[in-house]
Amino acid sequence: MSVPSTPLVGESLGRATILLVDSVEINRQLLKGILKAGPFRLLEARQPSDAFAILDREHVDLIIADLMLPEVGGSMDGGLDFCRRLKAHRRTRLIPILILTSVQGIDNEVAGLESGADEFLIKPLQPAVVRTRVRTMLRNKRTIDSLEEAETILFALAQTVEQRDQETGNHCQRLAALSVALGTALGLPEEDLVALYRGGYLHDIGKIAIPDAILFKRGVLNEEEWAIMRSHTWKGEEICHRMRSLAPVLPIIRNHHEKWDGTGYPDSLAGEQIPLMARILQLADIYDALTSRRSYKSAYTPEEAVAMIQKEAGMGWRDPELVSVFVEMVREPNFVARSAALFAPTGDQPAEDAELQSMRESLARMSREVLK
Repeated sequence: MSVPSTPLVGESLGRATILLVDSVEINRQLLKGILKAGPFRLLEARQPSDAFAILDREHVDLIIADLMLPEVGGSMDGGLDFCRRLKAHRRTRLIPILILTSVQGIDNEVAGLESGADEFLIKPLQPAVVRTRVRTMLRNKRTIDSLEEAETILFALAQTVEQRDQETGNHCQRLAALSVALGTALGLPEEDLVALYRGGYLHDIGKIAIPDAILFKRGVLNEEEWAIMRSHTWKGEEICHRMRSLAPVLPIIRNHHEKWDGTGYPDSLAGEQIPLMARILQLADIYDALTSRRSYKSAYTPEEAVAMIQKEAGMGWRDPELVSVFVEMVREPNFVARSAALFAPTGDQPAEDAELQSMRESLARMSREVLK
């Protein structure tokens, strides 16, 4: 049995768009000559500002840039800064970058890779090497694109779960914002805040496997129905666990129904055994459920919700120290108004103070991160 040959990039990836960034026209012409036989759409930019203008309006699969690019002020070492700026922005950070240079030396290569470049080639260029490197980088980009598409599908599924219940409104969005607010109050790093925001959307994704007859039953669930309902935690983890990028969110999905005294589910964890991120989201989830109106109950006031959460902490169900921080946060002046403002159309709001504007921008950025 013969082994199938590796497909050409055109067969496996379609017509990829490559952006050439070099201030010297003859260098761009050389690259165009090397790549002209491939199924590529080639775009050109003389300097970083031109490249960013193109990236604002075009989908680009690969960037090939010279290390010595002009910067503002006339210096010619802007290639490294160009890489750093690309990798700092959500829309461009996953675009692979191939850096070219005629300057020999390990230090330059290390600096280029540390700035965010994915590959590094020394001039004079060997056409076969350039074409092979380009094909490899484009195949890797297709893999990354597929992972992004899979994430997008998961978040769409999570929103479908929420939309099954007409009463929950923007529960996931509010829960994500409350979790991030508590995480910020605790001084958690940016990566944890992003995980909390994602957890706000994905924590109940396992409910996609719960029948409507159980999920929306008005009466008390029997033992068999309750076992099915509890399974949404580990089923949600199963749905998401193959996505390596969602690894920080898995403990939130699985353990957000644990209780401080060990009587929760699915693992009967107690105290500090319960992941901190799950405890944070749990408090936000309870508070939002209490302060939201349902057909079977009126909305609690913030003070009533706080009193209930404190009562549950006294019963041994919630982390008492975390509850103290959460209560202090909720009782801050204008907390309720600020929380409401986060979800109101910006044009309908009076001028915002710097703190609220910063939080709105932060949440908007995280929203783009999870709902791209």
